[in-house]
Amino acid sequence: MKIPQLILVLLAVAGVISTGCNRGPESGAVGADGRPTIALVVKTLNNPFFIEMQQGAEAAAAKAGVNLLVQAAEREIDVERQMQIIENLIERKVSALCIAPSGSREIVPVIVKANEAGIPVLIVDTRADEKALAAAGGKVATFIGSDNYDGGKVAGKFMVEKLGGQGNVAILEGIPGHETGDARLRGFREVIAQSPGVKIVASQPANWERDQGYNVFQNILQANPEVNALFACSDLMALGATEAIAAAGKTGQIVVVGFDALPEAREAIRKGIMAATVAQFASRMGGIAVENATMLLQGETIPPFTPVPIELVK
Repeated sequence: MKIPQLILVLLAVAGVISTGCNRGPESGAVGADGRPTIALVVKTLNNPFFIEMQQGAEAAAAKAGVNLLVQAAEREIDVERQMQIIENLIERKVSALCIAPSGSREIVPVIVKANEAGIPVLIVDTRADEKALAAAGGKVATFIGSDNYDGGKVAGKFMVEKLGGQGNVAILEGIPGHETGDARLRGFREVIAQSPGVKIVASQPANWERDQGYNVFQNILQANPEVNALFACSDLMALGATEAIAAAGKTGQIVVVGFDALPEAREAIRKGIMAATVAQFASRMGGIAVENATMLLQGETIPPFTPVPIELVK
């Protein structure tokens, strides 16, 4: 190879190495374009609810002129993986973290790490455990989300009315100890307890997953054939349960109420497969989270809590 050709090759290789090292917004708080990078870490992107949240965040980021990085674990129950993702983002020095925690208590150590790194943390959809956070000396800038307790009460009131005050109810819970599911359960149970004719005959976790919703409710039906109503703490579990109901030849005989108002759940309601679901507007949550993070980075004050409304869809 001639010397001039060798020099050209070396220059080309150097250019490739330089380009490879400059990874834009993923490499630090400010991207190559000079704009801040806001990270949104959701529970999973295998759930339409969190896809809607991502879409809302993307729209807000485009409007605000900031870079957005969205990451998630494969499964909603993989709390450890979510924590690893957040730790990596802290090491990469993103400008702000918007997190929908998979575990309310488990998330606390990485919140503290973000605090120590000077990265503001905004919590979305599921609250971090306040007692654990205070004990660890951690702080969050704000919480953006719906009142899941009130949502559970809305579902309970509809259920009692739909059953005419008489019925046998089963419940599909989320992940045990998870703030979101626990709050929904608490609200629902409180309403049902005030109606003596409506009895909860079974209540089991299905861990927010559709296939578990199918398997768990199939077992509940076999053990409790008198069940004529179901409250599922998420639509994915409710949709799985409707498949178990169809397999048992009981479609239309069991009142099914879900939570999240996913498009497929809305379609199931139109078809009479489900009776209702509780909407909580994931897209709006994602949008507000990015808007608030942008305001923080600009030195503006944001409210400690931004409520996102809930609505019964039937």
